[in-house]
Amino acid sequence: MENTNINNGIILIPDFSGFTEFVFNTKLYTGEYIVKQLLSILIDVNNQYFDVSEIEGDAILFYRYDNKPSYKKISGMLKNMRNAFNMKIQELSEMLNTAIELSLKFIVHYGKFSQYNIGSFRKLYGKPIVEAHQMLKNGFAEQPSYALYSHSFLEKSRQLVNIKDMELFEFGEIEYFENMIIKTDNFKCN
Repeated sequence: MENTNINNGIILIPDFSGFTEFVFNTKLYTGEYIVKQLLSILIDVNNQYFDVSEIEGDAILFYRYDNKPSYKKISGMLKNMRNAFNMKIQELSEMLNTAIELSLKFIVHYGKFSQYNIGSFRKLYGKPIVEAHQMLKNGFAEQPSYALYSHSFLEKSRQLVNIKDMELFEFGEIEYFENMIIKTDNFKCN
């Protein structure tokens, strides 16, 4: 049995840090509204560059088949997503008169995976999908807002990444984001 639906691609998972505490400390309707707004802004800023495979609670499983991924393009997109997320938190905090203690982390991985359909759902399958989810559960990150780029993504993007804020680990490199919002005029990734 041969599957012709196997391709190389990027797995991107934006995930909220502080989500469990948020759910336990926020009224159901208010929390649902906030999470919906935050997930929606991440999907909007993506500007259809990545496809959405799944949304689970506070995380989105994005993917893109791509034989030549660009670190520069993905890094720029993550910064735009993070800025839009932080601006939306600020807006919602003011509108709802409440503190929203959430931050954003990203997992960026690369590998060979497939997809299959069950009804109207598209499901991804492969080792890189499992590995990306395992990377979410790392105990290495020292700050809640960061991007973890796997070695396979960095190698495939053929970029020499020399960012002073990156820390090297056995599975990849972590780039920490500062807590400030970078002002931009639009959030589109061209």
